[in-house]
Amino acid sequence: MKRIAITQRVEQVAGYCERRDCLDQAWTTLFECLGMDLIPVPNTLQRPADWLSRQGIEGVLLSGGNDLAHLAGAQRSAPERDKTEFEVLNWARINTLPVLGVCRGMQMLNHYLGGDLLPVSGHAGCTHSVRKFDSARCSVFDEYQSVNSFHNWGIEPQSLAADCTAEVVAHDGTVEAFSHKVLPWIGIMWHPERASENARLDAQLIRQLYLNQGQI
Repeated sequence: MKRIAITQRVEQVAGYCERRDCLDQAWTTLFECLGMDLIPVPNTLQRPADWLSRQGIEGVLLSGGNDLAHLAGAQRSAPERDKTEFEVLNWARINTLPVLGVCRGMQMLNHYLGGDLLPVSGHAGCTHSVRKFDSARCSVFDEYQSVNSFHNWGIEPQSLAADCTAEVVAHDGTVEAFSHKVLPWIGIMWHPERASENARLDAQLIRQLYLNQGQI
């Protein structure tokens, strides 16, 4: 089975004076059903690239949670996670591995590739309509009409990294999905692990990205 590395959110647990790496159990359930193993990435590794190589990783998933630490007014930020994900992406780029960025993961992908983020409203704790972007190139996004939404930072088409193509946009024009023009990297702002009317479409997207050598 394919072994996919998944990054984890960081939570400060005051009652135990602990800083914990956390992952929604729904991710494991989803990927087991799709025939893939998820390998959680610790956020305090000294050499993430060496660790990833030892695990036999064949793809990367950047999960949600934690604002990026460089953002003004960032909430529940985790600089150690930002550092880990940058090194994970460096390794994935060198090895041309497929990467899926989900919500914060999509934001990290855009930041890593040189794009910008901006605060958005009306995108947290709701479902909203989406449409295929005019210059989109990936047919896997053709059927999406609405998505779940849990974010307060977004991406406008003009703030998308230069090496990326907007695939799906929200009602306010912000980018809800993008693809890299060269690498097998995809960003989506919605959560496929959470309840959604798009379960079939999300499963198709994930399978094509990881099981079809990034051909989407």
